[in-house]
Amino acid sequence: MYRYRPLLDEPEEETAANRQTSSLQAVAIILVLLIVSLFLVHRLHRTSAIEDCLMAGRLNCDAQLSIRR
Repeated sequence: MYRYRPLLDEPEEETAANRQTSSLQAVAIILVLLIVSLFLVHRLHRTSAIEDCLMAGRLNCDAQLSIRR
């Protein structure tokens, strides 16, 4: 009976190594996305605090927020 065999049959060790490399790449991408998102959240929070201060009618909002840090 005929059995299909691909022309470039990789050994199991190579397949496992490729899987591990792909997994490490995925972890690295997730870490980069996490760091970028934390930076954006911090910037948005700071901008929101400045806007709230300005909406309250104060004029020295940036100086007050840099002291609070």
